[in-house]
Amino acid sequence: VLVSGALAQEKKTGLPAGVTVNRDQVYAQRGERPLKLDLYRARDAEGRLPVVLWVHGGGWNQGSKDRCPAAWLAQKGFAVASVEYRLSTEARWPAQMEDCRDAVRWLRDHAAELGFDADHIGVWGGSAGGHLVALMGTLPLPEGEKTSARVQAVCDWYGPSDLLTMPPNVVSEKRSREQVEKSNGAILLGAPIMDVPELAKRCSAFHQVSAGDAPFLIMHGEKDPMVPLEQSEKLDAALRGAGVESELVIIPEGGHGGAAFQTDAVREKVQRFFDKHLRPGRDKAAPKS
Repeated sequence: VLVSGALAQEKKTGLPAGVTVNRDQVYAQRGERPLKLDLYRARDAEGRLPVVLWVHGGGWNQGSKDRCPAAWLAQKGFAVASVEYRLSTEARWPAQMEDCRDAVRWLRDHAAELGFDADHIGVWGGSAGGHLVALMGTLPLPEGEKTSARVQAVCDWYGPSDLLTMPPNVVSEKRSREQVEKSNGAILLGAPIMDVPELAKRCSAFHQVSAGDAPFLIMHGEKDPMVPLEQSEKLDAALRGAGVESELVIIPEGGHGGAAFQTDAVREKVQRFFDKHLRPGRDKAAPKS
């Protein structure tokens, strides 16, 4: 796998070349608990920037906004926001979705002063973050929203799409009921998945797909040992069946994230997707490399 010089520099400095970050912007308050996000943009950025919100993974119970694998998009004419959300050890579902949607609303409400394009906001996440962004693109929005949390594009990296069929949530020869009761999914929902099937469906993008959902780019490792490839295959099929634009990219020999997802080819695919849906007309002009 070839890693470009830009990638090497990024690993060394923590920031892509020419990109600045404005950390710890408070986007919502939960009692005395502030929720924050980090904003990345190119130092020489001009005009209203479309925004990509990065949602981190970590089994819903760990992870941080501080490391943002999407920051390189700021070099390509986007603003990138890396969001902190309440983990499942702090608050049960749907707290995580409420937080991520409030981040989108905050970005829209402050778009004019920040120089962002409020009409073009996309989301991208991996693993548990992939699960959350897929729901941001499919779960019905609350009625009477003052500011819409609708997103215009979803990039889902190897996220669970159906909690009911995720192996850690299913009693089998390999997993006892006691083990299932301690799964990340059970911690997220506050009960074993099998005991709350309707809640689990509400928390699964596969069961929330409908016509009019945002377009999807789904990427999954062929040999992912944690989230079965089938989770993305069935979501892609459901989206297509509903008439929603979706593309599933299977990374040959790929696992659960890792270097196979950090190649120039993968980055180009992601950039073209967001160019197409967040910067209409730009995708045709994008240079091939």
